[in-house]
Amino acid sequence: MKNNWWKESVVYQIYPQSFMDSNGDGIGDFNGIIRKLDYLQNLGVDVLWICPMYASPLVDNGYDISDYYKVNPIFGTNEDMEHLIDEAQKRKIKIILDLVVNHCSDQHEWFQKAMKDPNCEEASYFYFQTTENDKEPNNWRSNFGGSVWSRLPDGRWYYHTFAKEQPDLNWECKELRQKIYEMINWWLEKGIAGFRIDAITFIKKDLSFASRPTNDGERYPVENLTDYKGIGTFLDEMKEQCFDKYNCMTVAEAPGVDDAAFERYAGKNGYFSMIFDFGWENMEGENDKSSIHAVERWKKKIFTHVSHNSTIGWSAIFLENHDQSRCLNKFLERENISFYSASALASIYFFLYGTPFIYQGQEIGMTNVKWKNINDMDDIRAKRTYEEAVGQGKDPDEVLAYFSELGRDNARTPMQWDDSESGGFTVGKPWIKCNDNYRTINAQSQVNDPNSLYNYYKRLIQCYHDHADIVRQAVFRPMYEEYQGLIAYEREVNGKGLLVIVNFTNEKLMFQKIDQKCVLCNYHETESEWLQPYEARIYSK
Repeated sequence: MKNNWWKESVVYQIYPQSFMDSNGDGIGDFNGIIRKLDYLQNLGVDVLWICPMYASPLVDNGYDISDYYKVNPIFGTNEDMEHLIDEAQKRKIKIILDLVVNHCSDQHEWFQKAMKDPNCEEASYFYFQTTENDKEPNNWRSNFGGSVWSRLPDGRWYYHTFAKEQPDLNWECKELRQKIYEMINWWLEKGIAGFRIDAITFIKKDLSFASRPTNDGERYPVENLTDYKGIGTFLDEMKEQCFDKYNCMTVAEAPGVDDAAFERYAGKNGYFSMIFDFGWENMEGENDKSSIHAVERWKKKIFTHVSHNSTIGWSAIFLENHDQSRCLNKFLERENISFYSASALASIYFFLYGTPFIYQGQEIGMTNVKWKNINDMDDIRAKRTYEEAVGQGKDPDEVLAYFSELGRDNARTPMQWDDSESGGFTVGKPWIKCNDNYRTINAQSQVNDPNSLYNYYKRLIQCYHDHADIVRQAVFRPMYEEYQGLIAYEREVNGKGLLVIVNFTNEKLMFQKIDQKCVLCNYHETESEWLQPYEARIYSK
């Protein structure tokens, strides 16, 4: 593979529990993914990112790993996983896996040994503290609520950035780091093309573990301690001992990496091939996302972040993923969701500077669920936040309404394949509630419809591949910023380029004639000097 091959690739993210169930147990699996490889090949994607498929008690949907070398039996066997890799390669589709090495499961052999014997080697793989008077070591708050510390029966406290069932790994321990690198290289030898690296900016700690000042005795949010000084030593070492050897793609979830740190993480000599650009990921707080002012504020965030990042590094660009709500709900009011607005949204992000990611179901326009009962949800963060909020006297309906808007389970409902029971995802009972709209929003109704959202995404991907030299090298330049409600930018290199123009409002917009070839538009007939509501045009020069 040529260097930086990911700079002209399109990635499709699969949440295996919810993608396709092949054996009727209500849980998606590897053989289900294999069944749908032709669907993905037809769409045109180059890379599949498969969310955690390792052995796990699934306290946090697989991000609590109990054995890095074994797959979770709910998805199949290691042989099934290898078969999936082989079948994808036959279709010229690469596979990347999640790499979760900030923490593991409390059921992992390492932690089990550490609990039994404070003096064993494995005890050095974690952060343990002892205190007097049963007092917690500090006042830090975990990302899932409550303290970052939990206590063992022998009195030791252990540190966890996330759930108490996810003890953090001690990267200060050289022996632990070598175990991690051995595991990474073992998977790369299996033929995978790289990793999406989870929560990596948390691996370096403030080893003083001192409490920090807060207002009114609140806990200090541990997310304020990301990208802690000295983290680069670990990340450079991992890159040298693993990633560089295989010319693999690495995309980091890197919360806390600001503009000043971006180049260290995703620049020419950065720790990773790219990091996710979270700078414009939602319109949270907007009372009316369809208003001109909301669109202009969002446009400013997009252009600010992309203009900066494109000069010094490479980004992973996305509209939704397994940790967020559906993009049609994030960026549109419900009454404005349609083929035109969905395809306009797709057009906006697809040619920004970076590698585009599509999350399963995004290509057919899957939407959020209206959650009516907390027991219908599976997300540990949602359940614990709900319990905490209701315990503080908040209205349960308001908390549920929040998760209907922004909850992670919105993206984890089963993929909607057809209009049969459970959307064709399973013949059994699905592990999590299906969205009620699967009879009208499903892949079967769109694959053979040339005017469908699925086929618009297919054309976008083809356009991306047709202009690989541009998307790989071209500078990013905002255009026509004076037009309110219009999102437009240019990618240009060596006199060739693409011009993306999108009217992201529900009103017609007077524009100007463009003397270039229109290579893609989401309307059949266009008035050259008028843009229809949510009209998107892509020009080539």
